[in-house]
Amino acid sequence: MHGRYNSAALLQQVIILMLKKKSRWHKHPYLTKAHRHCARRSSNAEVATSSKFAGRRTLVAKMVSGAEQQQGHRAGVYKQKNKGHKHGKHRTKGEIERENKGRVSVTALTKKQRKETRKMDKRHKANQLRRNKKDLVLTEKRRLGSRDGPPHLVAVVALHAGVDAEAVTRLLRCEGAGGLVREESSVCGVSDSFGLVMPRFKQRFTFLRPDTADMHSLLDVVKVADSLVFVLDSTEGWDSYGDHCLSCLFSQGLPTHALVCQGVSDLAVKKRVDSRRALAKISEIRFPGARLFPLDSDQDATLMLRHLGAQRQRRLGFRSRRPHLLAQQVSYTPNSSEGSGEAPTGLGTLRVSGYVRGCPLQVDRLVHISGFGDFLLSQIDAPIDPLPLNSMTPRPAKPGKEGDVDMQDGGVEVASVRVLMKADPARRESLQAEAEVDPMDGEQTWPTDTELLEAEEARKSKRVMKVPKGTSDYQATWIVDEEDENGEEDEESTDDDEDDEDSMMEESIDGEDLDSQVDAASGGGSDEEDEEEELNSTSDKGGADQRYDEHMDEAEEGEGLKRYREARANEMFPDEVDTPLDQSAKNRFQRYRGLKSFRSSPWDPLENLPADYSRIFQFQSFERTRRRVLAEAAQEEEGAMVGWYVTLHVMDVPSTVMESVQAGRPLVLVSLLPHEQKMSVMHMLVRRHPSNTDPIKSKEELVFHCGFRRFRACPIFSQHTSADKHKLERFLRADAPTVVSVYAPITFPTAGVLLFKQREDGMQDLVGTGSLLSCDPQRVVLKRIVLSGHPFKINRRSAVCRYMFFNRDDILWFKPVELRTKWGRRGHIKEALGTHGHMKCVFDSQMRSQDTVMMNLYKRVYPRWTYDPYVPLPLPWVKGEGTQVPDDFDME
Repeated sequence: MHGRYNSAALLQQVIILMLKKKSRWHKHPYLTKAHRHCARRSSNAEVATSSKFAGRRTLVAKMVSGAEQQQGHRAGVYKQKNKGHKHGKHRTKGEIERENKGRVSVTALTKKQRKETRKMDKRHKANQLRRNKKDLVLTEKRRLGSRDGPPHLVAVVALHAGVDAEAVTRLLRCEGAGGLVREESSVCGVSDSFGLVMPRFKQRFTFLRPDTADMHSLLDVVKVADSLVFVLDSTEGWDSYGDHCLSCLFSQGLPTHALVCQGVSDLAVKKRVDSRRALAKISEIRFPGARLFPLDSDQDATLMLRHLGAQRQRRLGFRSRRPHLLAQQVSYTPNSSEGSGEAPTGLGTLRVSGYVRGCPLQVDRLVHISGFGDFLLSQIDAPIDPLPLNSMTPRPAKPGKEGDVDMQDGGVEVASVRVLMKADPARRESLQAEAEVDPMDGEQTWPTDTELLEAEEARKSKRVMKVPKGTSDYQATWIVDEEDENGEEDEESTDDDEDDEDSMMEESIDGEDLDSQVDAASGGGSDEEDEEEELNSTSDKGGADQRYDEHMDEAEEGEGLKRYREARANEMFPDEVDTPLDQSAKNRFQRYRGLKSFRSSPWDPLENLPADYSRIFQFQSFERTRRRVLAEAAQEEEGAMVGWYVTLHVMDVPSTVMESVQAGRPLVLVSLLPHEQKMSVMHMLVRRHPSNTDPIKSKEELVFHCGFRRFRACPIFSQHTSADKHKLERFLRADAPTVVSVYAPITFPTAGVLLFKQREDGMQDLVGTGSLLSCDPQRVVLKRIVLSGHPFKINRRSAVCRYMFFNRDDILWFKPVELRTKWGRRGHIKEALGTHGHMKCVFDSQMRSQDTVMMNLYKRVYPRWTYDPYVPLPLPWVKGEGTQVPDDFDME
């Protein structure tokens, strides 16, 4: 038997135990009502006839016999179970335990509990990530300038022509500031540079003062500097050139900086507060919340050094993900060509010594020297550290990777220079920048019989032409007539030049008219006006005007006026083109097509690609490759570690690199990530800089500063949208960000971009700033042209239009293309009327007489292959006046 009373013997023992303890056994929950009744009757009868003890035993025996005869009732599976009364009270823990009777349910989390658990896990994970980042920042901060890290590299930059930056460096190197100068001319190519050790702060610094007149050198130094010290004028702060430098530095990426001012202590006590307050108000424009440090005494210099060593460092992504160094010692050895007997190649091995910064440096990776190109490494050496923090107490050597080299400062090594690692030809990356082009990769078909007959007839037909005496028949076949040459050039030339002409409304301006307009703009008028001016003006004024005209270039003024007119016409009549009268529109616009919808109509990105696309590389997924390459670079633990003083052996370097260093320009070397030497189509998101107002036309040569690279190219501009097609911009817009596309080496974002335009006199003006966007050769950039017509006769929804085409064939050719009007009407060409370009059009609603009928045509455009890694040195920058043309200038 199973259930509540499964054993009679057990029940008997329980009853006997209760009787012995004289408990209220008849109220026990294990006994049924029948048992209790039977027990009472039996107990009363036995007490009267026998003793108490004998009665209990008899009662137990009778209850046991009754238990075997009577069994409890069990409810069936179909028993109705009513809900319990909701008395509004919760069950206590005791009631729950009595109901469960020791049963334990399976542990299951509710939805609310799971949600709370996930919330706690997310909170713990966020705390761990925050703690790890904090520890990483503290580690980098403590390592910079310490014994295990590179010296703190500080560049002193003067922002005003009236300040003396040399006095700042002289004050910082004096003994009263608490530092010990251990190394003079520590940076190769910079005369005013020194290594400083601060025993009090247990830090070491490298100070250098670059030439601010050389913009290229200034930008290269700031790319690798840990901190900048800007020297301001006590009254003006910075001048126009200083503002130009700040614009370039902010756009490239500004590291940690400090503001310094001299000459405040020389002022009267009452004027010091006003002077500092005025200077703080000026600096608030560029440096909001920045602290201004006076630097007139040794105590001020000590406070400045303490601030530089303790301030929080700004992390610049384009340099922290790549190993880089600033050359402190440079030597050059030309390649020997004595044994081979060949002529000198002008190449050699460049040995560059410096501290590794950013991340570990590998010998198998390519290196880029700013302004000169990409090169290979042969080996990395480990010389003695020239700026040890503590030269008196050498540290014991620790076994390191790649040859167990001791990189501790002050230690006496067995050899002065030891080889850390050598390049492995099997693992070394290639210098190949362009893909190999096979001209036979294109589709080849066997010529047909008709083509063979035509070729045979062309071979038999002889041309009569004049050739020099003694020319053979074979040589004569290669001589091209002038007519044929002009025809071939017309056929082979793309529509780029024609597009440039059609990018604005055609202007019929003769050279004489342009000269007269230039003379009018420059102050020259008619003969009568000249006579009146001669009568009314004095000789001094005439001499001043003549001197003013001597400094004016009429040709440059004419070019500026022409560019201004083109930009103004494009702004007033965007993309409108006049149909040529002497050429069929079907032939002139044969590369264009119509789109039902610019947003949703399809366009194959692999259709009719130019030949230059066979020279570039493309990623299956650029974003996935970028994440993988950067993640591998962050986890790299092999090679020359950060803070080591190493010597890099760079192979096949031209001698011009050494000449540049000897001329007093610093040398910056950076290790490239995988694939960063290959050519592709790079897109950059750029905004027009407000300091330049000259029109910048598409496909105009510009100078690019992209990350550590510097090159020249002719880019194209397009709109920045999220669609799959992007409209070409003919000019660099000033009111919206623009995407600049160009053939250039691959660079993984993030990186700052600077755009300069070189003047005819050699100066370079900053025209745009921005950042890298992506590398995508399949980004479709469409150029739009608009053919306009005039409604001649209007009859409700239909109208007769003219001036869009001038022959019947063109109308029939463009008949499938949709029409639109400036007032928002849409329609199509129904039929051609006559032979002079009149056509009947039908629109979706009533036409108005003042409306204009337009047709949009599109074609895909590509950048020009004009990449040039050589950038000439700019002349010292002077603020230009720009093209001054009145807004209401008469346009023809």
